Amino acid sequence: MQQLSRPARRAVLVVHVAVSVSWLGLTLGLLTLGITGYTTGSPEVTTVAYRAMKIFGDWLVLPIAFASLVSGLVLSLGTVWGLARHRWVLVKFWLTLVTVLLSVFSLRPGINHLAAEATAGTPAPDISLVVAPAVATATYLFITAISVLKPWGPTARGSRLREAQSAEARAGRARRSGIKGAGVR
Repeated sequence: MQQLSRPARRAVLVVHVAVSVSWLGLTLGLLTLGITGYTTGSPEVTTVAYRAMKIFGDWLVLPIAFASLVSGLVLSLGTVWGLARHRWVLVKFWLTLVTVLLSVFSLRPGINHLAAEATAGTPAPDISLVVAPAVATATYLFITAISVLKPWGPTARGSRLREAQSAEARAGRARRSGIKGAGVR
């Protein structure tokens, strides 16, 4: 993919940060509602909590999750960071992909099931709607930390690309200065 222009990169970065922070906030909201539904002694409050979770799940979880994944891919493929050049980018990509898939195939169906039970008048507190958002929140906080800290260095591919770029730059400097054979190994 071609490198993004500076204004495009900045725009995509703003979108990515906004939707990623939104995903974290949404997950904290789901965690709060899950805890409320699980710990309250009131069937009415449990029903309201699970139905509110369904609204978040139906309208917000998937669009925000996919927007985070797509904007992250555009950033990684359209900037010098690349998708496979740095370990932290790869870890962030795979964790995001896994959490998107878990949101689609586990979290939303679980929310829909408990919301249906609550609507039918048989709300049953379920620890899974506490555990899933808690794990997701911890994952998003970890992803945020590695986005800021950028640990672990380049991948093997990233090291090869960096070495090739360094050799090319040394050869270019040598050509400009008129030294024959400099910078080539």
